[in-house]
Amino acid sequence: QVQLVESGGGSVQAGGSLRLSCAASGDTNSINGMGWFRQSPGKEREEVAAIYRGDGSTAYAYSVKGRFTISLDNAKNTMYLQTNSLTPEDTGMYYCAATSSFRFQFWRLQNTFYYWGQGTQVTVSS
Repeated sequence: QVQLVESGGGSVQAGGSLRLSCAASGDTNSINGMGWFRQSPGKEREEVAAIYRGDGSTAYAYSVKGRFTISLDNAKNTMYLQTNSLTPEDTGMYYCAATSSFRFQFWRLQNTFYYWGQGTQVTVSS
């Protein structure tokens, strides 16, 4: 089993930045891929970014590409999401997720990921 705990959310004005963290514990050696998803008010949860633990390869949703950066500190078993140039459309609950069977062609699919955190809220005001 793997436990995931997110932190770093908060309230910022448009144009601001936040760094989200996801700390993993438990059987972390089994994880080979991690990702961030978000759910905005009134919308379904959607993919944001993913990272492959093997070589650090990354993938991003079109809406965040160039503004968000996903990274992984294997020594700390912690994944990060640096969010820059935030807009009100980025408001939502951000969830981290992990899996032991990561494949890039399926990174957008939520059922690719077995383990989920409780989420951290990001609110961007205009």
